[in-house]
Order: sequence, then structure tokens, then C-alpha cells
Amino acid sequence: MTQTKQKLYIFDTTLRDGAQTPGVDFSFEEKRAIAQNLDLLGVDYIEGGFPGANPTDTEFFDSDVPLKNSKLVAFGMTKRAGRSASNDPTLQAVITAKAPATCMVAKSWDFHVDVALNITLDENLENIDASVKASVEFGNEAMVDCEHFFDGYKANPEFALSCVETALKAGARWVVLCDTNGGTMPDEIFDIVSLVTTKFGGQNIGIHTHDDTGNAVANSLAAINAGVRQVQGTLNGLGERCGNANLTTLIPTLLLKKQYADRFELAVKQESLEQLLNISRRLDDLINMPSDKGAPYVGENAFTTKAGIHASAIVKNPSTYEHIAPELVGNRRRLLVSDQAGKSNFLAEFKRLNLDIDADHPKLNMLIAEVKQREQQGYSYESASASFYILAKQILGELPEFFTVESFRVIVERRFNAKGKIVTQSEATVKIMVNGQRYMSVGEGNGPVNALDQALRKDLGLYSKYIQDLELVDFKVRILNGGTAATTRVLIESRDDSGERWFTVGVSENIIDASFNALLDSIRYKLLKENIT
Repeated sequence: MTQTKQKLYIFDTTLRDGAQTPGVDFSFEEKRAIAQNLDLLGVDYIEGGFPGANPTDTEFFDSDVPLKNSKLVAFGMTKRAGRSASNDPTLQAVITAKAPATCMVAKSWDFHVDVALNITLDENLENIDASVKASVEFGNEAMVDCEHFFDGYKANPEFALSCVETALKAGARWVVLCDTNGGTMPDEIFDIVSLVTTKFGGQNIGIHTHDDTGNAVANSLAAINAGVRQVQGTLNGLGERCGNANLTTLIPTLLLKKQYADRFELAVKQESLEQLLNISRRLDDLINMPSDKGAPYVGENAFTTKAGIHASAIVKNPSTYEHIAPELVGNRRRLLVSDQAGKSNFLAEFKRLNLDIDADHPKLNMLIAEVKQREQQGYSYESASASFYILAKQILGELPEFFTVESFRVIVERRFNAKGKIVTQSEATVKIMVNGQRYMSVGEGNGPVNALDQALRKDLGLYSKYIQDLELVDFKVRILNGGTAATTRVLIESRDDSGERWFTVGVSENIIDASFNALLDSIRYKLLKENIT
């Protein structure tokens, strides 16, 4: 007999709780773009922000956000004591917002009711009751976030439970138990949530956790096991302090791990899950933050293997070292080429890069030896596959000589400008040969690498048109052996209008020379991408 699956609802609060991340300040257009990506993924609820609290959130709710799969939620607070729900402008802004659902935060820890609100416990319960009823009467789907619920339960279980009961009796569709301080352990979460769901059932109970002990995902899963049927979190774990439960980890776990997939039905489907990595990266791009390479499922290292013996096993059967197929979440397998790698790593990378090299190729051992010698000098091809591709093409004799560099020079000037302020400006001169013709270009930039980039791309002869959309995204420098005369490794990340990103590496005792070498590899890779011969 097939067991009927229970519906588990996903509530995303990236645009509200995630906006409290230090350094994150969503614009109106960014909020719309993120909401549309969440809708594409298929989450049940998207908490859009706090209408009336700031101009961006107000504009967001005043506009029409086209959602096909998700329900927009307006966030706010329960009414203030001493006035009616209809006479509280803050609450009314939430209830009347262009959103079919509301989520109102309510104190459920008696300590906060006394210290933060300075009202009686009965007044707090009346605020919850009146606010939920007002939202329901307006036609909204009402939810209540019981703030500090777990701390409140441990301090005064009777009052904490009375907050849940009051909200449910008033007509709340969901009452969410919040681990606001993020300090509750998974076993405590399970025990307390089990008591709540035993008393009220779990069909109207949700969980909201923070990651202050690194347990937000574990706590969410513990609450689900204890009976809640709504789970809240954010994309990439954004949120105040250490962040919220990471939906980018939770959703694939719930969909792909048998103990959850067999029990629960999610609105997010397998085909949508294949967009997970792209959605995660788009968020990072929008907020201009580097992607977490070690993130479960979507991190660059999530399906990466460096050790040769592991790579050999993965080539034979990926399940030897992978808990899921990376393609299920839009990721890919990476077998790194490094001084610790065996032939399996190299052969797998050749296949990925569409290089025609098999185990019997006469130049295979030459290429492996060259990579390992270069890594002794400081190169790191495991993080720079584009430079590895260039090197392989060169050793195979398949790298066209697009251009040769005769010389380059960089001048850095620090001076006072016309306003009397100190400014630093770089100027680079590059001399190159293209098809027997010499070109000399001068570029200016806010740094020597920027100036070199400008000079190189100013006139590359017949190849100039192919690199117009080439853009340097990131630039990382690492000193390898200490001191001001140390060997330096430079890693450059580039992209073009196709959306592809690639990494190149350069190593030298001179940081400018190392940067220039990485820059040259990036341009050559771009030209190879364009199938220029």
C-alpha cells in the first residue's frame, strides 16, 4: 500500500530577513528579480518585506509583482497595545498591501513582553488576537511568527503555548515557531516542537531558525521530523548575524533524500531543482558577494575531487564518492588537476574541456609532468581551468599564435589633483605583434592591472572585435613564500556576454608580471571560445 505524502510548504524570507544581512541592501529592481527567481524555483511563499517601513519595500508592494507559482507575503508586527487594529497605521499598511498573505511577528517570551513592549501578558495576547482577526477579515491568509518561541517556552511554557493557541483560534493559517537567537540545539527543537504538534497538530505549525550555532538546517529538519508542515529560510542562508536556515541546502535535501522524499510533497519539483545553482549564483551576483565554494549542493567544491585514488573510483562509478548526481541541482563534477592528481583526474578534465587526449596519447605524460612542475613553482590549475586548457593546447601544438607581446610598461603616479586631493593613477603601454604588424597601445586605469587590461584591449588588431564583451570580474593575489620579494600568484576571473565565467592564473616574483600572464591567458581563452584560428 502506497503511503499518501503530506504537503510540506516552503516559505522564503530572503527579501525580508535576508535583507538584514550586513552589507546587503536590496534595490527595488533587485527585489523583483529575486522574487521572480524564487517563483521560478516554485517556493510556496515569498515574504517581500515590510510595507510602510521603508520606500523600497513600499514601492515593491505597490507594484505588480508577476508570480505564477508563489504567494507574496507582507511582513509586519501585531498591533500596538492601547489602540484598535483599525487605528494602527503600521498594521494597516501590512494588511492592505498588495499581497494575499500577511505574516505578523508577535512576542512569545514573557521577558520580551515585559522589557521590550512594557505591557502585560494579557495585552500581548489581545494584540495577537485582534491583529490576526483583522487580517483574516480583510481577506488575507494570516500567519504569526512567534518570536523567541523556544527561549520563551523554556522560561514560561504556559505563556508561549498561549500565544500559539490565541493565534490559531483567531484564524491564523500558520503559527511559526522562531528560534530567533539561533541558540537552540536540535534535540531541544525536536522535543519542544513535538509537544506543540501533539497539542495543536502540525498542519498549521511552521519553523523559523537562525544559524548562530551552525544548526539552522539541522534544527529545521528536526522540527519537520517533529511534525511542522511549513519551513522558513533564505536563499544561500542570508540573514542577520550568522544567517537563516539555508533553503539552498534544505530544499534539495527534502527532495532528494529518501527519508523526506518518501514522506513529503513539495511545490518545488525536480525539474525546477536543476535551476538551483543558477538561482543561487544570480543572488550572489545581485548582491555582489562571492559565492560560497564550500556550500552543500551548489558550491563549486560540492562535487570536486582532488585525490587521484578518489578520482579513479569516481570515473568508474560516481556514487563511490558522491551522495547525489550533481546535475540534479545544476552543478557538475570536477576532478582537479594538481600535484596530487592521478591520470584519472587529467582524463576527466580533458573530457570536460573537449580535448582529444586519451590514456594512450603520446603527450599525456609530458602534460602531466609540466602541470606538476608548474605547481611546484606556485601555479594552481585546480582553480584555473582556463589556464589549464591553454597549457594543454600549447603542449599539443594546437594553440594558435594569435599575437605575441614584445614588451609592456606600467607607470604608477601618486599626486595631488586640481582640488588638492591625493590621487593614484596607473598608465600602461603594451607593444604586440599581430600577423606581422606591430601595435602599441596606451591605457589608463585606477590600478596597474586595470591599465594593462585597457591597453591590451584598445587595439588587438583583427582580434579586437572578439573581445569587446570580455570583462574582468575578480582579481585575487596570494603571496606564496613571504616577504616583499616573494613569489606571487594571481587568479583572475573573467566573463563575457554568454554568461560563462572562467579563471586564469599567473605566477611571478613580480605581481604585475603575474597579473599580465593571467590576463593574457584570459584573452587567449576568449579567442579560442570564439573558434578563432
